[in-house]
Parts: sequence; C-alpha cells; structure tokens
Amino acid sequence: MNKAELIEKIAKDANMTKVQANEAIDSFTSAVVATLKKGDKVTLIGFGTFSVTARAARNGRNPQTGATIKIKARKVPKFKAGKDLSESINKKK
Repeated sequence: MNKAELIEKIAKDANMTKVQANEAIDSFTSAVVATLKKGDKVTLIGFGTFSVTARAARNGRNPQTGATIKIKARKVPKFKAGKDLSESINKKK
C-alpha cells in the first residue's frame, strides 16, 4: 500500500475527503518526526512504538573496490510493533 492508497482507504473509512485524509496523514508524520528529533518516543498502545537509536561510528568496506571506509555515527529511527499488531498479523484466518 502506498500513500495514495492509504489516503483513499482513510477517506472512505472515516467518511472524509481525500484532502482531509492527506492532511491527517501529513500531520501524523510531521508530529512523529518532530518528536523523534527531540529524542522522545511515540507510543501508540497496541500498535507500536517509534523511537530513535544511536548507531556508533564504524569501519565498512566499499564492495566495488574493497577499500576500507569510515561510516559516521548517526541516529536512526526504529519501530517496534505492539502486542496487538503482532498478534493480528499472526492470526490464522
């Protein structure tokens, strides 16, 4: 499912226009990004938790040349699925 399909689904389910659904999705994503930039978590009980983890600097290897390269330390987003989401995906029909 891509963003356009998600917008269509939300608009239909929530009985709103596609423009309103798009604004809701954009608001949600910008709120998550802003919260993660501050170093906080976003927890949606039953769905999951968005968080940021630090990845240490390390050495890597260029696959084309085999040369060793330095990879800088960085922060990376992380998502951990909640119990309800995990259980609903693993349910047998």
